[in-house]
Amino acid sequence: MSRFPSLFVSHGAPTLALEKDGAAEFLRGYGGRLGRPNAILVVSAHWETDVPSVGTTPAPGTIYDFRGFPAELYRMRYAAPGAPELAERAAELVEAEMGGAVRRDPRRGLDHGAWVPLSLMYPEADIPVTQLSILRDGGPAAHLALGEAIRPLRDEGVLVLASGSATHNLYEFRGFDYDSAPPGWVSEFGDWVAGAISGAKTAELLDYRRLAPSAERNHPTEEHLLPLFTALGAASPGTAGTRVHSSHTYGVLAMDVYAFD
Repeated sequence: MSRFPSLFVSHGAPTLALEKDGAAEFLRGYGGRLGRPNAILVVSAHWETDVPSVGTTPAPGTIYDFRGFPAELYRMRYAAPGAPELAERAAELVEAEMGGAVRRDPRRGLDHGAWVPLSLMYPEADIPVTQLSILRDGGPAAHLALGEAIRPLRDEGVLVLASGSATHNLYEFRGFDYDSAPPGWVSEFGDWVAGAISGAKTAELLDYRRLAPSAERNHPTEEHLLPLFTALGAASPGTAGTRVHSSHTYGVLAMDVYAFD
Protein backbone atom coordinates (compact mmCIF):
# COMPACT_ATOMS: atom_id res chain seq x y z
CA MET A 1 0.00 0.00 0.00
CA SER A 2 1.37 3.42 -0.96
CA ARG A 3 2.22 5.86 1.80
CA PHE A 4 1.63 9.44 0.74
CA PRO A 5 3.27 12.53 2.15
CA SER A 6 1.11 14.82 4.23
CA LEU A 7 0.63 18.01 2.25
CA PHE A 8 -0.03 21.67 2.82
CA VAL A 9 -1.29 23.50 -0.25
CA SER A 10 -2.04 27.20 -0.64
CA HIS A 11 -5.38 27.47 -2.41
CA GLY A 12 -5.29 31.24 -2.97
CA ALA A 13 -8.34 32.81 -4.55
CA PRO A 14 -11.10 30.50 -5.90
CA THR A 15 -10.03 31.50 -9.42
CA LEU A 16 -7.00 29.23 -8.94
CA ALA A 17 -9.24 26.55 -10.46
CA LEU A 18 -9.26 28.54 -13.73
CA GLU A 19 -5.64 29.68 -13.90
CA LYS A 20 -3.08 28.32 -16.38
CA ASP A 21 0.21 29.17 -14.67
CA GLY A 22 2.11 29.15 -11.40
CA ALA A 23 0.55 27.20 -8.57
CA ALA A 24 -2.35 26.00 -10.72
CA GLU A 25 -0.05 24.34 -13.24
CA PHE A 26 2.03 22.83 -10.46
CA LEU A 27 -1.04 21.28 -8.84
CA ARG A 28 -2.32 20.01 -12.20
CA GLY A 29 0.74 17.85 -12.48
CA TYR A 30 1.24 17.05 -8.84
CA GLY A 31 -1.60 14.58 -8.38
CA GLY A 32 -0.22 12.40 -11.15
CA ARG A 33 3.24 12.47 -9.61
CA LEU A 34 1.89 11.53 -6.20
CA GLY A 35 -0.27 8.69 -7.48
CA ARG A 36 -3.76 7.65 -6.53
CA PRO A 37 -4.65 7.40 -2.84
CA ASN A 38 -7.42 5.18 -1.49
CA ALA A 39 -9.15 8.26 -0.10
CA ILE A 40 -8.43 11.90 0.74
CA LEU A 41 -8.89 13.71 4.05
CA VAL A 42 -8.91 17.48 3.57
CA VAL A 43 -8.27 19.90 6.44
CA SER A 44 -9.43 23.26 5.08
CA ALA A 45 -9.13 26.78 6.46
CA HIS A 46 -12.74 27.30 5.38
CA TRP A 47 -14.33 24.92 7.86
CA GLU A 48 -13.93 26.29 11.37
CA THR A 49 -15.81 24.68 14.25
CA ASP A 50 -15.80 24.79 18.05
CA VAL A 51 -15.06 21.05 18.31
CA PRO A 52 -13.39 18.76 15.76
CA SER A 53 -15.89 17.76 13.10
CA VAL A 54 -15.92 15.39 10.14
CA GLY A 55 -18.19 15.18 7.13
CA THR A 56 -19.98 11.84 6.88
CA THR A 57 -22.12 12.31 3.78
CA PRO A 58 -21.64 9.71 1.02
CA ALA A 59 -22.19 12.41 -1.62
CA PRO A 60 -20.68 15.77 -0.61
CA GLY A 61 -21.94 18.78 -2.49
CA THR A 62 -19.76 21.54 -3.95
CA ILE A 63 -19.88 24.60 -1.68
CA TYR A 64 -19.51 28.03 -3.32
CA ASP A 65 -18.38 29.90 -0.22
CA PHE A 66 -17.35 33.07 -2.06
CA ARG A 67 -18.97 36.01 -3.85
CA GLY A 68 -18.22 38.19 -6.83
CA PHE A 69 -16.18 35.77 -8.91
CA PRO A 70 -16.60 34.71 -12.56
CA ALA A 71 -19.80 32.82 -13.38
CA GLU A 72 -17.73 29.89 -14.65
CA LEU A 73 -16.66 29.11 -11.10
CA TYR A 74 -20.25 28.73 -9.94
CA ARG A 75 -20.88 26.22 -12.72
CA MET A 76 -18.01 24.00 -11.60
CA ARG A 77 -18.92 20.91 -9.63
CA TYR A 78 -16.52 18.53 -7.93
CA ALA A 79 -18.67 15.42 -7.67
CA ALA A 80 -16.28 13.09 -5.85
CA PRO A 81 -17.85 10.39 -3.68
CA GLY A 82 -17.80 10.94 0.04
CA ALA A 83 -15.76 8.88 2.44
CA PRO A 84 -17.97 8.21 5.49
CA GLU A 85 -15.84 5.27 6.64
CA LEU A 86 -12.71 7.42 6.55
CA ALA A 87 -14.57 10.17 8.40
CA GLU A 88 -15.52 7.74 11.15
CA ARG A 89 -11.98 6.38 11.35
CA ALA A 90 -10.55 9.90 11.61
CA ALA A 91 -13.09 10.80 14.29
CA GLU A 92 -12.19 7.75 16.35
CA LEU A 93 -8.47 8.55 16.12
CA VAL A 94 -9.02 12.15 17.21
CA GLU A 95 -11.25 11.09 20.07
CA ALA A 96 -8.72 8.52 21.27
CA GLU A 97 -5.73 10.87 21.12
CA MET A 98 -7.21 14.23 22.05
CA GLY A 99 -10.22 13.32 24.17
CA GLY A 100 -13.69 14.73 23.80
CA ALA A 101 -16.28 13.89 21.19
CA VAL A 102 -15.87 14.59 17.49
CA ARG A 103 -18.97 15.88 15.74
CA ARG A 104 -20.21 13.91 12.73
CA ASP A 105 -21.81 16.20 10.15
CA PRO A 106 -24.00 14.29 7.67
CA ARG A 107 -24.56 17.33 5.42
CA ARG A 108 -21.13 18.90 5.08
CA GLY A 109 -20.01 19.32 1.47
CA LEU A 110 -16.64 20.37 0.08
CA ASP A 111 -15.72 24.04 0.51
CA HIS A 112 -13.46 25.78 -1.98
CA GLY A 113 -10.41 25.11 0.17
CA ALA A 114 -11.04 21.46 -0.67
CA TRP A 115 -12.52 21.32 -4.17
CA VAL A 116 -10.39 24.00 -5.82
CA PRO A 117 -7.03 22.24 -5.27
CA LEU A 118 -8.62 18.81 -5.76
CA SER A 119 -10.10 19.88 -9.10
CA LEU A 120 -6.54 20.51 -10.25
CA MET A 121 -4.80 17.55 -8.63
CA TYR A 122 -7.46 14.89 -9.25
CA PRO A 123 -9.83 16.32 -11.87
CA GLU A 124 -11.59 13.00 -12.47
CA ALA A 125 -13.24 13.43 -9.04
CA ASP A 126 -13.33 9.66 -8.55
CA ILE A 127 -11.42 9.36 -5.25
CA PRO A 128 -13.50 9.34 -2.04
CA VAL A 129 -12.98 12.54 -0.05
CA THR A 130 -14.09 13.97 3.27
CA GLN A 131 -13.14 16.92 5.42
CA LEU A 132 -11.90 17.41 8.98
CA SER A 133 -12.50 20.88 10.43
CA ILE A 134 -10.02 23.23 12.02
CA LEU A 135 -10.67 24.58 15.50
CA ARG A 136 -11.96 28.12 15.83
CA ASP A 137 -10.25 28.66 19.18
CA GLY A 138 -7.29 26.33 18.63
CA GLY A 139 -3.80 27.62 17.93
CA PRO A 140 -0.79 25.99 16.27
CA ALA A 141 -0.19 23.46 19.06
CA ALA A 142 -3.78 22.20 18.95
CA HIS A 143 -3.59 21.73 15.19
CA LEU A 144 -0.25 19.97 15.46
CA ALA A 145 -1.92 17.56 17.90
CA LEU A 146 -4.80 17.11 15.45
CA GLY A 147 -2.30 16.06 12.80
CA GLU A 148 -0.55 13.69 15.18
CA ALA A 149 -3.88 12.04 15.93
CA ILE A 150 -4.65 11.31 12.27
CA ARG A 151 -1.08 10.26 11.36
CA PRO A 152 -2.00 6.52 11.23
CA LEU A 153 -4.26 7.22 8.25
CA ARG A 154 -1.17 7.71 6.10
CA ASP A 155 -0.34 4.03 6.59
CA GLU A 156 -3.80 3.18 5.25
CA GLY A 157 -3.41 4.74 1.81
CA VAL A 158 -5.02 8.05 2.79
CA LEU A 159 -3.75 11.37 1.49
CA VAL A 160 -3.87 14.05 4.20
CA LEU A 161 -4.32 17.33 2.35
CA ALA A 162 -4.17 20.47 4.47
CA SER A 163 -5.38 23.52 2.57
CA GLY A 164 -4.86 27.15 3.50
CA SER A 165 -2.49 29.89 2.41
CA ALA A 166 1.17 30.50 3.16
CA THR A 167 0.32 34.21 3.51
CA HIS A 168 -3.16 35.67 3.75
CA ASN A 169 -3.62 39.39 4.25
CA LEU A 170 -6.56 40.40 2.09
CA TYR A 171 -6.58 43.89 3.62
CA GLU A 172 -3.48 44.67 1.53
CA PHE A 173 -4.75 42.87 -1.57
CA ARG A 174 -5.78 45.96 -3.53
CA GLY A 175 -3.22 47.74 -5.65
CA PHE A 176 -1.43 44.58 -6.74
CA ASP A 177 -1.74 43.02 -10.19
CA TYR A 178 -2.09 39.26 -10.57
CA ASP A 179 1.59 38.89 -11.45
CA SER A 180 3.01 41.53 -9.09
CA ALA A 181 6.25 40.68 -7.34
CA PRO A 182 5.82 40.10 -3.60
CA PRO A 183 6.77 42.91 -1.24
CA GLY A 184 9.61 42.17 1.15
CA TRP A 185 7.38 41.58 4.15
CA VAL A 186 5.67 38.73 2.26
CA SER A 187 8.75 37.01 0.84
CA GLU A 188 10.69 37.32 4.11
CA PHE A 189 7.92 35.64 6.05
CA GLY A 190 7.59 32.87 3.47
CA ASP A 191 11.32 32.21 3.48
CA TRP A 192 11.39 32.10 7.28
CA VAL A 193 8.63 29.48 7.32
CA ALA A 194 10.36 27.47 4.59
CA GLY A 195 13.63 27.53 6.53
CA ALA A 196 11.98 26.42 9.75
CA ILE A 197 10.19 23.58 7.97
CA SER A 198 13.27 22.36 6.11
CA GLY A 199 15.20 22.49 9.38
CA ALA A 200 12.50 20.56 11.28
CA LYS A 201 12.30 23.44 13.77
CA THR A 202 8.88 22.58 15.14
CA ALA A 203 9.24 24.61 18.34
CA GLU A 204 10.07 27.73 16.34
CA LEU A 205 7.16 27.15 13.97
CA LEU A 206 4.77 26.84 16.88
CA ASP A 207 6.04 30.23 18.09
CA TYR A 208 5.99 31.76 14.61
CA ARG A 209 3.82 34.69 15.66
CA ARG A 210 6.62 35.95 17.89
CA LEU A 211 9.64 34.77 15.90
CA ALA A 212 8.78 35.10 12.20
CA PRO A 213 9.20 38.48 10.44
CA SER A 214 5.91 40.31 9.83
CA ALA A 215 3.91 37.34 11.08
CA GLU A 216 0.80 39.28 12.06
CA ARG A 217 0.93 41.36 8.90
CA ASN A 218 0.94 38.23 6.77
CA HIS A 219 -1.71 36.51 8.89
CA PRO A 220 -3.95 39.05 10.66
CA THR A 221 -5.95 35.97 11.64
CA GLU A 222 -4.52 32.47 11.83
CA GLU A 223 -7.07 30.22 10.13
CA HIS A 224 -5.25 30.02 6.79
CA LEU A 225 -1.96 28.92 8.35
CA LEU A 226 -3.35 26.51 10.95
CA PRO A 227 -3.78 23.63 8.43
CA LEU A 228 -0.01 23.74 7.94
CA PHE A 229 0.44 22.55 11.52
CA THR A 230 -1.93 19.65 10.95
CA ALA A 231 0.11 18.56 7.93
CA LEU A 232 3.24 18.88 10.07
CA GLY A 233 1.69 16.83 12.87
CA ALA A 234 0.70 14.08 10.44
CA ALA A 235 4.34 13.69 9.40
CA SER A 236 6.77 11.37 11.14
CA PRO A 237 8.19 13.04 14.28
CA GLY A 238 11.26 15.14 13.59
CA THR A 239 10.85 14.94 9.83
CA ALA A 240 11.89 17.95 7.78
CA GLY A 241 9.41 19.15 5.20
CA THR A 242 10.11 20.36 1.69
CA ARG A 243 8.74 23.41 -0.09
CA VAL A 244 7.91 21.72 -3.38
CA HIS A 245 6.41 24.82 -4.99
CA SER A 246 6.78 28.56 -4.44
CA SER A 247 5.03 31.35 -6.31
CA HIS A 248 2.89 34.42 -5.59
CA THR A 249 -0.35 35.83 -6.89
CA TYR A 250 -1.44 39.43 -6.46
CA GLY A 251 1.84 40.07 -4.66
CA VAL A 252 0.59 39.32 -1.17
CA LEU A 253 -0.62 35.73 -1.60
CA ALA A 254 2.21 33.21 -1.27
CA MET A 255 1.14 30.01 -3.00
CA ASP A 256 3.67 27.70 -1.36
CA VAL A 257 3.12 23.94 -1.26
CA TYR A 258 4.85 21.76 1.37
CA ALA A 259 5.29 18.01 1.48
CA PHE A 260 6.19 16.15 4.67
CA ASP A 261 7.84 12.70 4.51
